[in-house]
Amino acid sequence: MKLKIQPLTRAAFAPYGDVIETDGATHYPINEGTAERFHDLAEIDVESDGGRPLINIFVGRPRPKPVIVRMMERHPLGTQLFVPLQDMDYLIVVAAGEIPLPQTLRGFRAKGSQGVNYHRNIWHHPLLVLDQECRFLVVDRGGKGVNLEEAQLSEPVLLDLPNFADIGRPD
Repeated sequence: MKLKIQPLTRAAFAPYGDVIETDGATHYPINEGTAERFHDLAEIDVESDGGRPLINIFVGRPRPKPVIVRMMERHPLGTQLFVPLQDMDYLIVVAAGEIPLPQTLRGFRAKGSQGVNYHRNIWHHPLLVLDQECRFLVVDRGGKGVNLEEAQLSEPVLLDLPNFADIGRPD
């Protein structure tokens, strides 16, 4: 099975989480007009069962091509937020439902200026960077309890990347 990749937009990603970007966000000047605040970009949900926010930096490395999705993960006790610290595009693969099925997978290309916040219990693939190592600021849940579930797909899914450079780019 091949999975087509589409551009990351707030509307397309809404069932899975928040897209973190300044385009279209509520904003206003602060600090005597020397800065602009883009306000309330994601709903962080990490406090269940005594959880607390963790601030991390993850370093993602490119996977061998062709990119094949074999497993997914989710976090039942909290959200998980990723914001790239470099202007590098990356991939997102998500699935809805109680178990991730190949036919429920959705693939997105995120611009290096976009982050994502996965809602609690949303199946997603671990970081998928494209051509070179990329650092991400990650807000995750710390505390007691098991906040990671992994599932193997019933069949591997190949990411359809033949015109990948053109996804979401103007003509």
